[in-house]
Amino acid sequence: MDYFLTEEQQMIKDLARRIAEEKILPVRAEYDEKEQFPWDVVKALAKADLFGVYIPEEYEGMGFGVFELCLAIEELSRICGGIALAYAGTALGTFPILLFGNEQQKKKYLPYIAKGEKLAAFGVTESGAGSDITTLDTTAKKEGDYYILNGTKQWITNGGEAEIYVVIAATDKNKGPRGLSAFIVEKGMEGFNFGKKENKLGIRASATRELVFENCKVPADNLLGKEGMGFIITLKNFDASRPGVAAQALGIAQGAFEAAVEYARQRKQFGQPIISFQAVQHILADMATQIEATRALIYQTARTIDAGGKDYSGYSAMCKLFASDVAMKVTTDAIQIFGGYGYMKEYPVEKMFRDAKITQIYEGTNQMQRNFIASDIIKKVKLKS
Repeated sequence: MDYFLTEEQQMIKDLARRIAEEKILPVRAEYDEKEQFPWDVVKALAKADLFGVYIPEEYEGMGFGVFELCLAIEELSRICGGIALAYAGTALGTFPILLFGNEQQKKKYLPYIAKGEKLAAFGVTESGAGSDITTLDTTAKKEGDYYILNGTKQWITNGGEAEIYVVIAATDKNKGPRGLSAFIVEKGMEGFNFGKKENKLGIRASATRELVFENCKVPADNLLGKEGMGFIITLKNFDASRPGVAAQALGIAQGAFEAAVEYARQRKQFGQPIISFQAVQHILADMATQIEATRALIYQTARTIDAGGKDYSGYSAMCKLFASDVAMKVTTDAIQIFGGYGYMKEYPVEKMFRDAKITQIYEGTNQMQRNFIASDIIKKVKLKS
């Protein structure tokens, strides 16, 4: 389908695809096996200025938006969802600064991110606080010109590799969600260390690590917004970033679909290519339909966000929900088309299947997305009545 991309948007898409095919494709299996962080790809993306796609020009970015970010994530994820996450995860850690940072904070951090010199990460999840972030144990206590952070964050994308972290902590545990605050924490700050690196089912080229705060001294100037805004910052961050997760899922699904079509054309059974069998054709037809529907939903939602739309939380959740479910379905069906070969690491679809699963879980499980969508529906019904 023609989405009428501008010349600049097509350039971003083509550039990301070229980097994916030239830099990621030759190493994706090795990096997955070794759990190797893709610093060489990060450098290639930085050289191409892709880290600055969604960052305003006044902070040395390209001045585009969520839509262009999604175009790049989709193309990178088409080859490897894990390697693409170094790029996409940085956006998750950058949006809070873009949306809530003051001018001093934006000037201090955004140029480094835009140039790809420093990666970013977002730290909210804990062992006892996943879907319910109001139960966070990480605390931040004001002492003079500093906040003292104590606690541990779990399963943080880009953990240990990123230099810039936006961390959610409780400044007043008696206030529930109104007692959460957000802080910009830099790698190397006193009392900030890294714990366990996770050995994962998929996205294995992405670093997922604990953040450990032991009397970590964070300058008061690094408070994002005001005290008590951490819950709102988290929600708004996910509203902006979920189309990116959806784009990751879309790219994985597209890659699996293309691999399945090519295999079905080459694989012969009963004297003819299996793509000539109606059963296989129907599977491919469903794949193509689901992928194109996903793409339309993501692109329109991203364009709505960039156009300044105010009411897109429900659609952002729909993107993440629908795209991740499609990615899981498409990669499963791709393995089925490959048959026994699809189960082997020699072929790419087993990795795509493993990479797809996490998109149904992180940045809010799909069960939580359905809750968000239902709440949005109820709110809109009340407004009309």
